Amino acid sequence: MFGGKKATASFGEQVETIIGKDTHFKGSIQATGTIRVDGQFEGELSTTSDAVIGETGNLKAQVKAKNVTVAGIVNGNMDVQDKLELLSTARLFGDIKVGVLIIGEGATFKGACEMRHEGSHQNSKDTPKAAATAK
Repeated sequence: MFGGKKATASFGEQVETIIGKDTHFKGSIQATGTIRVDGQFEGELSTTSDAVIGETGNLKAQVKAKNVTVAGIVNGNMDVQDKLELLSTARLFGDIKVGVLIIGEGATFKGACEMRHEGSHQNSKDTPKAAATAK
């Protein structure tokens, strides 16, 4: 009962930093809260929380965050600890490191992808064999 209200809270209420639609920012941002970019950003964006790139967002940047949702354009590499979601309007050009990758129908992604898996180093010798026998 109490958890339901928290879970349904609007994502916009949680955003601590917003770069608005008509804003052009060049530089480096380091934060601990959620960042939303609806304008133009060039440089480095780093947060220990989440990042949202809105439909009007246009980044030429290196992005590091816990979770990222992209609806706009990103030119640059991304290091996403947990989940990267590319919505249908997203265009991402750069290499990514992610835990989970979700690509919506119509999204564009051009680059290399490295998936993070816990314990992958321990089972690296068994992985090709397991993949071959899974067919």
